[in-house]
Amino acid sequence: MKTSMGVTVFSVCLFAAACVAAPPVNPGGPGHLPPPAPTGFDNASNGLTDDATHQVDQGQFDEFEEISDGLGPLYNAQSCRECHQNPVSGGPSQVLELRVGHKDHDGNQRAIGPNGAFPTTDIQERVPDSENIRTFRISVNLLGDGFVEAVDDSTLIELSKKQCKETHGRICGLALYVPVVESPGTTRIGRFGWKDQHASLLSFSGDAYLNEMGITNALFPDEVTSLCNTVSEPNNKPEADGLADIDHFTRFVRATKAPARDARQAATPAARQGEALFARIGCEICHVPTLVTAAAGTVVNGGKFAIPEALGNKSFHPYSDYLLHDVGTGDGIAIAMEEHYGKKMYQIKWKNLSLENHHSSANKLRTAPLWGVRTHAMLMHDGASLTFREAILRHRGEASDVTRHFEQLSQADQQAIVEFLKSL
Repeated sequence: MKTSMGVTVFSVCLFAAACVAAPPVNPGGPGHLPPPAPTGFDNASNGLTDDATHQVDQGQFDEFEEISDGLGPLYNAQSCRECHQNPVSGGPSQVLELRVGHKDHDGNQRAIGPNGAFPTTDIQERVPDSENIRTFRISVNLLGDGFVEAVDDSTLIELSKKQCKETHGRICGLALYVPVVESPGTTRIGRFGWKDQHASLLSFSGDAYLNEMGITNALFPDEVTSLCNTVSEPNNKPEADGLADIDHFTRFVRATKAPARDARQAATPAARQGEALFARIGCEICHVPTLVTAAAGTVVNGGKFAIPEALGNKSFHPYSDYLLHDVGTGDGIAIAMEEHYGKKMYQIKWKNLSLENHHSSANKLRTAPLWGVRTHAMLMHDGASLTFREAILRHRGEASDVTRHFEQLSQADQQAIVEFLKSL
């Protein structure tokens, strides 16, 4: 069993950053929003594929892998659905993964993977005493992420600039360029995973198959360890339809509907009041209510994906800026580059890649999207907060002013914000 000592941040729940009110990021201009993205927890397609194809892709997502499929030798789960299943396949879960590392002689955080400190024929990961940076990361929601992938880089970059300008530098989300693994040399603004380590759902899928299930694939052909490995590489290859499992995973996530809001709860006076207060005290600076995808036909991910009609020019409501922030809950573990981008990543010249920015993000986390948060039993990146109030009060760092504004509210107004969150 893989306890995941690397820094795969495969994954998101409540409040990675709270922050003053921001209008929808809308390329269409003030007062105009494009058609809304479909929402629902109904296992139906958002229109990217027909429902029959979507069910086939979900079947691959839900499938339990066996050793003969390439499972392991190190793994966290035997199926994507094990960690992404509430309330439907692709949603979050209460599954936590261990992350550990240490600081090297230069003061840089280093994550570790399997090691020889505990030799064993059972291929179990253990934590050596030397690895004194330790934390848990909770599995994230994937529903609606096709719309997130379709957001243009410029939208996220402008959000970062706007935050810095309007808060006089107190809140500055980091728009981090990350490698697009399927297009060597290409980078894009990260948006997937607790550390924004991926911008492409195909890259994200290949990473997950290797680092969560130990299944090598076209994008990640190298095993974490050769011990007890009995299946040739890459483990997963295209089948008769020309698609490998990572292609089905990617298409499944791209075709999922966005998490649906609880319309009845949202219509209550308390929730409506809480929504206004959420904006007034500044939570919307980072938990941005509305984003808009790029136009259909826009080519992204280094030319590997053209945004289809089903995803293009859609408004959606994630309550996130998809940027990295330090809100006082960071665990000190930076992105493990070779783990997330392949063992040959340093042999490739990546456009716009800043290793300095990657290393500086050790205590920064992605603003957790709040859509669907009412279905999350455990909140924050480590799952350590169990109520909305607890999660809000943990926000410090860049979010200190916003948390102070919350604390200054009356008990009734604080509860109104909680009622609003219960509608998301």
